[in-house]
Amino acid sequence: MGKTTGNERHIRAEIAAERRELADLFDGLSPAQWDAPSLCAGWRVREVVAHMSLGFRRSLPMTLLDIVKAGGSLHRMTDRRARADAAALPPARLAASIRDNAHHPWTPPVGGYTSALAHDVVHGLDVTVALGLERAVPAERLRIPLGAVDAKSLRFFGADLTGVALHADDLDWSYGSGIPVRGAAQDLLLVAFGRKVPPGRLRGEGGERYLLR
Repeated sequence: MGKTTGNERHIRAEIAAERRELADLFDGLSPAQWDAPSLCAGWRVREVVAHMSLGFRRSLPMTLLDIVKAGGSLHRMTDRRARADAAALPPARLAASIRDNAHHPWTPPVGGYTSALAHDVVHGLDVTVALGLERAVPAERLRIPLGAVDAKSLRFFGADLTGVALHADDLDWSYGSGIPVRGAAQDLLLVAFGRKVPPGRLRGEGGERYLLR
């Protein structure tokens, strides 16, 4: 087993903090908010939270079996699993699953702990932005997933930045080339992960295609 680096320890500490903060937020949601749409197309808040906790609740063999049942499609499997778990598990248990696994070592298939942090941060924003909740992800936490944005991740999440350059107003971060699209770093992270954001959050004529209609 490889030695844990200081950077890895730092990222894992940020993951744990993000999960605890989100679990507290989820505990405070009303029944109507749990059933409200998120920024993940077709998923309510409860499906998003169920998906966030999937890696804690199902073993790798179970997940692989789910993928086989979904015809080998990871996206189909995650959609089916999120819907099934959201229907079967009450909100309190879903929130507790996030909190109780703050230090769980789960990571996505690629990208290690940086991708695990991005997973939690982006899905947290899928909830808070959609609900209009003013939660600001700490800047140093945001820098980690922003620093991993590249052509490969854009393709995976279906983010088309052709002809535009993302420029954060609140962090020294930019990506791409073309017409400047400006906004808060966490909103630009959502764009880089294939999401659309509410009107008024982006500036620049190239940003209209990333707004919710």
